[in-house]
Amino acid sequence: MVRLEINGHVTEVEPGTTILQAAEREHIEIPTMCYLEGVNQVGACRMCAVEVEGRPRLATACETEVTEGMVVRTNSLRARHAREVLFELLMSDHPADCLHCIRDGDCELQDLGRTLGASKSRFAGKVSRSQIDDSSRAIVLDASKCILCRRCVSVCNEVQGVGALNVQNRGFLSQVGPGGDLLLNDAACALCGQCTVVCPVDAIHEADGTQRTWQALADPSKTVIVQAAPAVRAALGEEFGLPAGTLVTGKMVTALRELGFDHVFDTNFGADLTILEEGYELLGRLVAHFRKLGVIDDDQVAALGLADLPEPVLPMITSCSPGWIKYVEHFYSDRLAHLSSCKSPHMMVGALAKTWLARRSGLDPHDVVTVSVMPCTAKKFEAGRPEMNEDGVPDVDVVLTTRELGRMLHQAGVDFSHLPDGEFDNPMGQSTGAADIFGTTGGVAEAALRTVYEVITGRVLPDDAVQLKAIRGLERMKSATIRFEDVLPQWSFLEGVEVPIAVTSGLKGAAVLMDQIAAGESPYLFIEVMGCPGGCISGGGQPRPTNDEIRRKRMEALYREDAGKPLRRSHTSPAVQQLYAEFLGVPDGHLSHELLHTHYTARTPV
Repeated sequence: MVRLEINGHVTEVEPGTTILQAAEREHIEIPTMCYLEGVNQVGACRMCAVEVEGRPRLATACETEVTEGMVVRTNSLRARHAREVLFELLMSDHPADCLHCIRDGDCELQDLGRTLGASKSRFAGKVSRSQIDDSSRAIVLDASKCILCRRCVSVCNEVQGVGALNVQNRGFLSQVGPGGDLLLNDAACALCGQCTVVCPVDAIHEADGTQRTWQALADPSKTVIVQAAPAVRAALGEEFGLPAGTLVTGKMVTALRELGFDHVFDTNFGADLTILEEGYELLGRLVAHFRKLGVIDDDQVAALGLADLPEPVLPMITSCSPGWIKYVEHFYSDRLAHLSSCKSPHMMVGALAKTWLARRSGLDPHDVVTVSVMPCTAKKFEAGRPEMNEDGVPDVDVVLTTRELGRMLHQAGVDFSHLPDGEFDNPMGQSTGAADIFGTTGGVAEAALRTVYEVITGRVLPDDAVQLKAIRGLERMKSATIRFEDVLPQWSFLEGVEVPIAVTSGLKGAAVLMDQIAAGESPYLFIEVMGCPGGCISGGGQPRPTNDEIRRKRMEALYREDAGKPLRRSHTSPAVQQLYAEFLGVPDGHLSHELLHTHYTARTPV
């Protein structure tokens, strides 16, 4: 242990501990700006400057490790004065339009000013050029507000492994963005939005969808439909001061009706639908694989009702995370055949709203506006993909992030915390517990296994199955093996077969799995990839801040929602069964492929 003194407090800490960490253990607060625990500890902003006895210069607490006998003063006159000057220098090159800024009241730079007691800047001079990159449908970069803290750079490079954002140029001309003077829309960016979560100011934010939504709600000729993703209900309450992990499903439904939406549907309906489509797609690939090996013949295949088999491209990889899809299109474009062809759940709901529901209700699809409330910024890009439409009518018109919905509710004066619980509208408001866990890493794989296991064995996969426990949690890489035993007669060729699966969240982990596939060394048959660390619970559109403690609470909330449902396996949903009976026919069938499946685009890895 290392013994040191901080502000007169003597303490002992493990070797390798930084001054900032040691101070936190003593409940001593040191201001920070660029610091992100475990991600960005570079001392770029110098706001955590402290005085260390015997050293001529101030030390940055976030990156300076403690030494035996060190004496630290975090609140000395010299340290406070240095922080004040640094803050004034930051503000001399920062817009003073706080009242017009979307981050007003939720800005770490504002908070820092209050902490330091700084009310003005004594410095004036040349300011950075105002350059706004709004080329993408998902994320906006505003160089004039950037304070060069490099948080976004660290997340993009170290956590996600994408490298779309870096500091370009030098000195006063430095700014964050893609290299080669590329706009964000032209760069190899996944648009995952993790940069928007960690940006302390408004230099990076989601592209606005609120104005289009307000306009649609004000147009009496439009039928405006809204749906909300599972992860939203575990995080929206944070926008109104509720603790992380508070489930607000019923209040969220009532709040959406307060805004004036004509129908309030649940993206979980689409998640249940995705499981059937994706599950049967996986079964089709497995059957095609065994037919190719000569284990079964064409008559046995026909008996399963799977005569039109796909190419047996394995492992099959989930496709419900649009940031992941864009990433693989850029960096592994020769491996697109491994992706499930299923659209993501909210796109399925949008497609059905413009077709099945419109026909049932006698509506012109052109007069139906579909709005998705998502935890994700990449969903905004996904909704604009040319593949996501039917006869020129987009499946989803507008995507709002959880944060944007929170802003709209504040603008409308909705007293969220005191709202009564409401219920989703039918027919796309019913769902099973399997759909709820779509919002967390491992959830899609578990939901798929619940259905596939029962289809093959006729038995329910127990909740406490070792395989399910292995794919839960926040670890970046998880794996399990499902063994099919005592199978139903028609699936006899799978008796004793082991299906190894992998789960990863965050694009850095995805790259590891894709490199295995590219090298012909992947041991897996099924892989779940979520583009954001922890899954949708910490998507790029979720409330700030997001850390592992908050991720765990949101994750636990979704598992509680799952456990409280009377139906917990997607194929048992009466609403989904009705949809197939009266409209779609069979899972992975012709009409399903026309409306609910898609294809992908090879992109340059710029």
